[in-house]
Amino acid sequence: MAKRALPNHIGFIPDGNRRWAVQRGLSKEEGYRFGIEPGLALFEQCKELGIPEVSVYGFTQDNTKRASPQIQAFRSACVEFALEIARRGAALLVVGKYGSRQLPEELRAFQTRQGEGIKVNFLANYHWEWDLAGLAEGEIRSREVSQLDLIVRWGGGRRLSGFLPVQSVYADFYVVDDYWPDFTPEHLDRALAWFKKQDQTLGG
Repeated sequence: MAKRALPNHIGFIPDGNRRWAVQRGLSKEEGYRFGIEPGLALFEQCKELGIPEVSVYGFTQDNTKRASPQIQAFRSACVEFALEIARRGAALLVVGKYGSRQLPEELRAFQTRQGEGIKVNFLANYHWEWDLAGLAEGEIRSREVSQLDLIVRWGGGRRLSGFLPVQSVYADFYVVDDYWPDFTPEHLDRALAWFKKQDQTLGG
């Protein structure tokens, strides 16, 4: 199989906001607002490269067990990011437990994909068990999300943390040790250079 120059679908796990904030003497919840601009920069980089589809971890149902100020902060940051990429031309789909009070009202319009252009699947109030429970009705609930080729995680973690388990089965996994607010375009450039060297036979 010929190696692809670029993946068709990249997943992003932007981790480390709270640790970044604490290192700078800020409260944990303050770290989330510093993740918005990096997210917009990454979105523009993917658009420029011509990546057809990306999936971004916003927050999970497990994250809503955190202290109230943190919940309010990451929900607010997620809304600001999602609405801005929609304004910039994303074909945005929000994937997460619909009908839950934890899903911000501003994101409910995107429970069906809105817009044209680069597909962005934004996981908000997502949980893998909720996703797979859709099988009882015939299909997983993230059925509109395609198979992932590459997953990039910031913050040094080496785990999926429940990120789209069905679509991730053959994805290559690249770890950035820097915290998410310290994102630079070189992080993605290095991930893509690494991806080109990986075995892409998918078991064949």
